[in-house]
Amino acid sequence: MAAAAAVVVVEAGLLQPGLGIGWRSSLAESIGRLNGLSFVEVVAENLHDHGSGIDVPPDLQQLVDGGSTAVAHGISLSLGSAAEVDQSRLAHLRRVGEAIRAPLVSEHIAFVRAGSPAPPGAPHADMLEAGHLLPVPRSLDSLLVLTANIRQAVDGLEVPLALEPIAALAEWPDNTMTEGQFLTELLERTDALLVLDVANVYANAVNHGRDPLAALLEFPLERIAYCHIAGGSVMDGLYQDTHQDPVPREVLELGGELLQSTGPVPLMLERDGKFPPEAVFFAELDAIADAAGLPRVTPGATAGQLPE
Repeated sequence: MAAAAAVVVVEAGLLQPGLGIGWRSSLAESIGRLNGLSFVEVVAENLHDHGSGIDVPPDLQQLVDGGSTAVAHGISLSLGSAAEVDQSRLAHLRRVGEAIRAPLVSEHIAFVRAGSPAPPGAPHADMLEAGHLLPVPRSLDSLLVLTANIRQAVDGLEVPLALEPIAALAEWPDNTMTEGQFLTELLERTDALLVLDVANVYANAVNHGRDPLAALLEFPLERIAYCHIAGGSVMDGLYQDTHQDPVPREVLELGGELLQSTGPVPLMLERDGKFPPEAVFFAELDAIADAAGLPRVTPGATAGQLPE
């Protein structure tokens, strides 16, 4: 399929095009050796408030003080829940963003809990926590719930909000829109930005019999704030978005095809476990930079090839 015409990235001044990384404490030493990072993304729930403000790890604080741009990334707002946004969780996301001087914050188009908190005097809450991100139905009802919750979240933040569609092994049977159509409508209604996870697009497409590039080009690419790329593997016949495996060549190539349509964008590697040796980590960053046409950020010369 031919690439679409180049688009202008919305709010391009928030993050500069280039290579970024998801900050993790296990990678902190290696991240500190990188040069010219565009940005780092910090999971807000990994930073804690012990009563005197957000406790920012010294390695991360050093990056921020050195001029690195940081983004606060939430995983627990549950914007797709029928209940209103939890104000304490929203306040935590805002405070983390302020502590790391984030020009924007991000969350997921998903739900992680259902039910209601306990009323005053009640011994238990009627609340169920899934423990992971779950997909929302792509329906008008879901669109209305998300729109209301996202607007509420925006009202409680001091910086723009970007939203990430998730990878989902299963889809709701009553979906009435494609993912691209649903996203376009949601972002138009809320004026939110987009965190486009290339690996999520790939996973959803191949697991549900769609063409990954066609699915990607249906997204509202003009609203991209920044992009994720991550690793995964095939298990039991399905592509699992593990964030613990090397980035497959197909995902890397899809990222390159994305940039043919958008031009340079902020693009980051997301790794959450099974952290490889530093040389392998740096080689993966180089391979992503080369595929995306972005400057390398690793110290010295590395091969720039993904592991086979």
